[in-house]
Amino acid sequence: MSRVWKLAAVLSVLAAGPALAEFELSVYTGVQTSPHSVVKGNDPSGIGDFDFTAGWEGKSLSMPPYYGIRGTWWRSATVGFGLEFNHAKVYADKDTLKDNDLETLEFTDGLNILTVNAFRRFPSEDRRWTPYIGGGVGISIPHVEFESTGEDTFNYQYGGPAVQWVAGVKYPLTETWSMFGEYKGTYSRNDVDLEGGGNLETNIVTNALNLGVSFNF
Repeated sequence: MSRVWKLAAVLSVLAAGPALAEFELSVYTGVQTSPHSVVKGNDPSGIGDFDFTAGWEGKSLSMPPYYGIRGTWWRSATVGFGLEFNHAKVYADKDTLKDNDLETLEFTDGLNILTVNAFRRFPSEDRRWTPYIGGGVGISIPHVEFESTGEDTFNYQYGGPAVQWVAGVKYPLTETWSMFGEYKGTYSRNDVDLEGGGNLETNIVTNALNLGVSFNF
């Protein structure tokens, strides 16, 4: 975790230097899903040891909605670095809850992903739209909601390391405003504590189609 923050600090210093060409602030929302993942751990005050495969639902437009905020320092016409906060979320489906004697299993005030990113864009004088790709490394900070027959867990925790990958297209609206569409994926390890001395582990992948706007200055 400390390495991620050190890298973020280095990038911030570089971005403040005289070589800075452009800063871009982006916000987005979209439709986000997540494939099944193995959930294991121990709930000593409730169901005891558990090890099962959870089906996840994204419910992107339900409150709180899925969204993200990204800042990118473009160091040249093609290469940029930055920071991003992605408020993804997952809910265990009804069959998962029923089959494992659970009332609630979700990360819905955020399977929050914070990353340090690098981007490559591909401008051309022959077209107005600009494709780009990117990736990042960081951490997950999930809001853990777990209810069984024992004590309830309802809090933010450090989950573990995370990565993201992105591919999209940006289209300018004015000299300073643009819109974009993209595919975004994340992978996060989440090893969290449960009330009553238990723990839960699961590795979650998300896939999202995003639509957003950017402001450049």
